[in-house]
Amino acid sequence: MGQYEQSAKELLELVGGSENISAVTHCATRMRFVLNETDKADKKAIEAMDIVKGTFTNAGQFQIIIGNEVAKFYNEFTGVAGVEDTSKDEAKVVAKQNLNPLQRLISNLAEIFTPLIPALVVGGLILGFRNVIGDIPEFGPDNDQALIELSQFWAGTHHFLWLIGEAIFHFLPVGIVWSITRKMGTTQILGIVLGLTLVSPQLLNAYGVAGADEIPVWDFGFATVDMIGYQAQVIPAILAGFLLAYFEIWLRKIIPNVISMIFVPFFALVPAVLVAHVVLGPIGWVIGDWISTVVYNGLTSGLGWLFASLFGFLYAPLVITGLHHMTNAIDLQLMSQFDGTMLWPMIALSNIAQGSAVVAIIFLHRKDEKEQQVSIPSAISCYLGVTEPAMFGINLKYGFPFLAAMVGSAIAGTVSVASGVMANSIGVGGIPGFLSIQAEHMLMFFLSMAIAIVVPIILTTILAKSPMGKNAYERLGK
Repeated sequence: MGQYEQSAKELLELVGGSENISAVTHCATRMRFVLNETDKADKKAIEAMDIVKGTFTNAGQFQIIIGNEVAKFYNEFTGVAGVEDTSKDEAKVVAKQNLNPLQRLISNLAEIFTPLIPALVVGGLILGFRNVIGDIPEFGPDNDQALIELSQFWAGTHHFLWLIGEAIFHFLPVGIVWSITRKMGTTQILGIVLGLTLVSPQLLNAYGVAGADEIPVWDFGFATVDMIGYQAQVIPAILAGFLLAYFEIWLRKIIPNVISMIFVPFFALVPAVLVAHVVLGPIGWVIGDWISTVVYNGLTSGLGWLFASLFGFLYAPLVITGLHHMTNAIDLQLMSQFDGTMLWPMIALSNIAQGSAVVAIIFLHRKDEKEQQVSIPSAISCYLGVTEPAMFGINLKYGFPFLAAMVGSAIAGTVSVASGVMANSIGVGGIPGFLSIQAEHMLMFFLSMAIAIVVPIILTTILAKSPMGKNAYERLGK
């Protein structure tokens, strides 16, 4: 008998048997099930198992927190259950069958931006570092000079780093269109080429359109098309990428395989580029400007504090639904139009607040060794920008820590927005989020960060002794 065979048999029975498992895979700490009927899973009994640290449902998947031994347990479970090994991508495809149309849309957006996150993180750090050495006049004999004014080394570094920053943000449409073709299973190099046509040096740079005396055009005799680039534009790239992908998918259905290598790329790419510049680009530009202007005006208006408090309070629930992925596109659009974003600092603060609520639970339940196997890694994960383990494994389980974190996030977000705190980029969350904050706003961000740490800890401790906390403990049998 294997080390986990008995537990695997018990879990198989509690999830409804092999016939109820549509797909199963695992990540670093969790088993991920796509169940045919989720109601058949006995969640309370599953959570009572010694090997289980918690359960939650997200993106159509029933997830069971096992811990670091998940890989070994998974291997024995699949052997006992008689189910095939499933990749994460395959599980996601199956899980989408359990999602409604809005959830599928959000899932698709997540799949587009997730592969771009590493580059965006690097870009944010680089822009932050360039601000520190180029925009802070706190150096020199009189503390009134920036580092680039004092040293040729720092001046050269400042100039060199823009090579990377420009590649990431100005040429972002290339990455977006590539990511869409990757997700849709179409030809990725065509996506790269289409993205390049949106940011070609032949075009008038998007940042120069407002001040241009004259916009160059392609003159076809009977019509002209503006030669405008879409540097850092998100929505035009998304629209163009999906158009190319659907063109290619449709053409592969009607063009014989023997000539598809020649005609599919040509008849997919050329019309896609034309439509992107004539129709989708201008439409996407207007939509993107409208969205970013509404959000920016909302944050900077007299009611900005209300917008900030609502966003800070509701961001964590948005994570539960998956709707938070939509903020990536809004953040990037704000960066394009206003050279920074006020949303991302609030997201980082929400991460910190959720982690701080878990820290309070760690202190309150310091004698519960089993729970600490989940709570301690979850708190660390939160402080590094990944909140799902903490929210689903601890905060939502009890309820009151989740509310405490939402309140702390709302207060911290309000202070951040009222102070005009702005980030260079998205991607760096949690406590490391300060690295993406523009240099002149770091002090107020640190104050907001302190609020996001202290308020949830204090409020969680207070609520634990309130009727709300007592009801939670009674419900969980503690």
